[in-house]
Amino acid sequence: MVKKKALRVWLPTPQRASKPKIPEAEKQQVEAQCQTFIELKKPSWVQPPNDRWGYVSDVYGKWYRSYFYFCATYSCKAPDAIMPEREVKFTRLEHAGAGKFHLAYFRHTGQWWQVYENLTLKDCLHTIEQEQLFWP
Repeated sequence: MVKKKALRVWLPTPQRASKPKIPEAEKQQVEAQCQTFIELKKPSWVQPPNDRWGYVSDVYGKWYRSYFYFCATYSCKAPDAIMPEREVKFTRLEHAGAGKFHLAYFRHTGQWWQVYENLTLKDCLHTIEQEQLFWP
């Protein structure tokens, strides 16, 4: 009995909707407000040095495409540490247009999980402050 191969056909893929471009002025305004927020939260997020385990040594924010990431630098002073420092992105604001953002956190599975949609920046920062899910 001879097996027949399945017929393969090329099909056009539908075009994806393009993400809204964020204006440079709005980008700078968002970054300034987020940096102010980070400076207020840094004393509670940054941990004292620990010789045995890793700890959060710095918290900062940065843009990548239409996403603003809240990042933490984890340090480990142990002599057998594989990496003495590493960057971890823990919260993401995705620009959704018209001053709105989608709020997501980085799961232990290595994927971003969007929790809130179409929040203003003020609401996003308030949510990050209130919910430990978005903390480093």
